[in-house]
Amino acid sequence: MEYLSTPTCRGRVPWQGLLLAGSLLIFWSPPITQQLTVVSIDATEGEDVLLRVHNLPGDLVGYNWFKGENVENENRSIASYVIGNELTVPGPAGSGRETIYPNGSLLFRKVTQEDTGYYTLQAIKRNLRSERGTGRLRVYPELLTPNITTNNSNPEENKDPVVLTCEPWTQNTTYLWLINSQSLPDSTRLQLSSDNRTLTLLHVTRNDTGPYVCESRNPVSAGRSDPFTLNVLYGPDAPVISPPDSHYPTGANLNLSCHAASNPPTQYSWFISSSPPQPTQKLFIPNITANDSGSYTCLAHNPHTGLSRTAVKMITVSDVSASQHPGLSDGAIAGIAIGGLLVVVLGTSLGYFLYQRRTRKASDPHGLREHPPPASTPGQGPSGTSAIQGPPPGSRTAGPIYQELLHPNTDVYCRINPTADGTS
Repeated sequence: MEYLSTPTCRGRVPWQGLLLAGSLLIFWSPPITQQLTVVSIDATEGEDVLLRVHNLPGDLVGYNWFKGENVENENRSIASYVIGNELTVPGPAGSGRETIYPNGSLLFRKVTQEDTGYYTLQAIKRNLRSERGTGRLRVYPELLTPNITTNNSNPEENKDPVVLTCEPWTQNTTYLWLINSQSLPDSTRLQLSSDNRTLTLLHVTRNDTGPYVCESRNPVSAGRSDPFTLNVLYGPDAPVISPPDSHYPTGANLNLSCHAASNPPTQYSWFISSSPPQPTQKLFIPNITANDSGSYTCLAHNPHTGLSRTAVKMITVSDVSASQHPGLSDGAIAGIAIGGLLVVVLGTSLGYFLYQRRTRKASDPHGLREHPPPASTPGQGPSGTSAIQGPPPGSRTAGPIYQELLHPNTDVYCRINPTADGTS
């Protein structure tokens, strides 16, 4: 196959001619013209691609396209094109998928990754001189939707490392990771491989569940994986017993609940004194009595991590009477009752004493002073007066005031002088 070529000079050139040509180049420069260029392009595998040409010179007779940057190797020729009769002559490097247009552009149909490389156009002028330009074609695969694989989907907190890998591997592809829709934070527990395709989490925690997303990118396409979530096993944490009340009256219903953070959910058991354990999270005892007082222990167990935690609550059940006087002991309540009784007794005694004094004052306007009895004949009193007789023999002597309260003297009014008002 013959492709368009420029003439070659054979024979010796006199040195005087070379010297003259060099002198002319020193004192004369051709006008600056734009250089012929081939536009480089990135393409997706399987699509049609057109290599465009800019700044073509005038007065052309044809084109030669080569794969690579060397136009001297005929085996690298893709095709030649004669402008006058629009004739295309295939070359040894052609695949049959190429078409050369009159403006010099080269069309590739359904490019493959093997088409990636440099391409050179040689434009042949009518005077058989030529210009050439080189461009680059990059063909990338259309990226599939990536997916995330892992070595451990159920790691244990603060124990297991996890390796996440973005699949599939594709040449000339960039990988990017997102956690909770954010870029990776700076952390010594997160490590990326040199190509960013593998993410390693050291000593995962319950906050590392994700979701994780990986993206794959190249200049012509991009893909994003579905969210991937880790199932981090942890716990149980310290259990909490509710409600916080510790004192209950007899007859009430005891309703206790235990909770501990854990993944998977905790298994609960209640231990009450020497009773058998009760495998439940919520403990209910109706109509409790004083016998239900004691310690109540909640055991939280995670069978996957093998860890167990406990919490203890002391319950005190009091009878109804004690509950009516919260905060007072039995001795204090008895003391208050006795004190109240003494106040009543003293108040009654004082009232009786004051009443007796007022009665005596009313019967003796002179202040209840003692007067010596007038002289009289034994057995007779003064005329016009009545002598106050002393207490008859055998009458009791006045004792302390509380004795009066216990044994009141019913004849107290008999000892009041009936003529007191008449003599005043």
